Amino acid sequence: MATSTRPQSLTEPKANHTAVPATGSIPGPPKLRRRPMLIVVSAAMVAVGALIGAWAWLTTTASTEVVVVRSAVSRGEVIQADDLGVARVNVDPVVKTMPAGELATVAGMRATSDLAAGSLLTTDQVGADLMPPRGMTIVGIPVEFGMLPAEPLRAGDVVRFVHAPGMQDDTDLSTEPASLEGTVVRVEVGDTKTVVDVMVPAREAPRLAARANTGRGALILETRER
Repeated sequence: MATSTRPQSLTEPKANHTAVPATGSIPGPPKLRRRPMLIVVSAAMVAVGALIGAWAWLTTTASTEVVVVRSAVSRGEVIQADDLGVARVNVDPVVKTMPAGELATVAGMRATSDLAAGSLLTTDQVGADLMPPRGMTIVGIPVEFGMLPAEPLRAGDVVRFVHAPGMQDDTDLSTEPASLEGTVVRVEVGDTKTVVDVMVPAREAPRLAARANTGRGALILETRER
C-alpha cells in the first residue's frame, strides 16, 4: 500500500526577536591621557614654591628692625623725629646700628657726622653735644711709625704729644721737651704715617698744630682709667 508523505517546509520558522529600544545608555568614563611633561613641570613649581617660602621665613626670622635716615641731616644739626624711620633689614652684628626701640630717644640729639637719606643710623653718628664741644679743638697729628706706642690707641685715650728736636738742633737732655696733652678722638692708620685726631683746649691748638707740622714728634699714652 502506498503511503503518502507530507512535504516538509524548506524553511524553518524564524525565531521571534523583539528589539529592545535603547533608552539613554550611560557612556563609559573617558580615557585620560597621561602627560609626563606636565607632571614634571608641576612638581618643579611645587619645589620652587617651597624653596621661596623657606627663604622668606629665614629672611624674616634673621632680620631686625633698625633706625634709618629718611631725610638728610648735616653735621651739627638737631635731628628731628621726621628725619628718621624704621626698616627691617639683615645687618652684620659688627655694624653698630640703632635698634628701632631707641627711635624716640634719638630725636632732639645732634648729628656728629653728615647723615645721608636712606642710610642706616649708627650709634656713633649721634650725640648730645657736637664734637668738639665749645672751647675745644681737634688737631690732626701725623706721626711716623716708631713714634707711637705699640699699644693701639683708641678713642678716649689721654695722650701727650712730645716735640722731638731735629738732628741739627742742640739737644739739652737736662731740659724737659715741650709737650701738650690731649684726648684721642680718632686714629687713621696709613701706609707710612698714622694720623691721630687729638682734642685739646682751643688756646693750645695753634701751638700743637705748629709742632705737629714739623714732623718731629711722638705720642705718649698716659695711664688709662680702669
